[in-house]
Amino acid sequence: MTDASETLDETQFEDPKGRVLIIAGSDSSGGAGIQADIKTVTALGGYASTAITAVTVQNTQGVTGVHPIPDEIIAAQIEAVLSDIGADAIKTGMLASVSTIETVVKALDEAKTAGLPLIVDPVMVAGSGDKLISEDTAEAIRTELLPRASLITPNAPEAAVLAGGTIEDLDDQRAAADELLEMGAKAVLIKGGHLEGSQIIDLLATRNGVRLFTRPRIHTRHTHGTGCTLASGIAALMAQGLGLDRAVEMAGDYLYEAIRRAPKFGKGNGPVQHGWTVNASEFAQAPVRGDLD
Repeated sequence: MTDASETLDETQFEDPKGRVLIIAGSDSSGGAGIQADIKTVTALGGYASTAITAVTVQNTQGVTGVHPIPDEIIAAQIEAVLSDIGADAIKTGMLASVSTIETVVKALDEAKTAGLPLIVDPVMVAGSGDKLISEDTAEAIRTELLPRASLITPNAPEAAVLAGGTIEDLDDQRAAADELLEMGAKAVLIKGGHLEGSQIIDLLATRNGVRLFTRPRIHTRHTHGTGCTLASGIAALMAQGLGLDRAVEMAGDYLYEAIRRAPKFGKGNGPVQHGWTVNASEFAQAPVRGDLD
């Protein structure tokens, strides 16, 4: 019998790159949270590993349950990933309590991840406008996560909670970004999707200045998970060596097209099309080894 097996020469492989550790909650609908993060990182050429902080029960019509993962299990997931697979960037999403934030920060410090890009998506305010976290938790984000963040990516309501005040226009975005930089973040991306206007303006602020990213507004209800998607897209691209500005620009372009191609699933706030970058025709033409009979 002919041996049809194949042994790969691992010396020919490139050094690992594009590894993103995602620390966030699970979304049963698949539109946001860990599920959106994994799909985004994969679609942009990276490799996603995870530490799940909570299991949510939700669909496009709302959230009906949130079940936190014990802190020791969160820490164990982080240690397991970083001690073996490693990471080129880290992205945090839903961290719903002070103890969870403290656990994540301690685990990352113990793993000596200070040299890696840390993208913080502060999941704080529901689509309805309701706050999802307590003021103590918001303060922990300010004092524990912000000083460690390479980039924090709040939408306007979240930035208003963190910086104080209200955000109604571009001037307010600039003022809030300055405040968050003063709190220790290295860069701030305040998204403009919640503000009025025919265009959406995302404001990226660093200590070197401000850059605006402007795109036409798409009028659609299918925007579930856009914040998770953008932050994970930035993390995936930075993990592959792109600079901050270029990663923000490309991730925004990816998200814009994902919204345009949304699959129209669900009766409520539906998901975007994370997989639009995948070319099915390439898969169909890929060589097949062996007989599948």
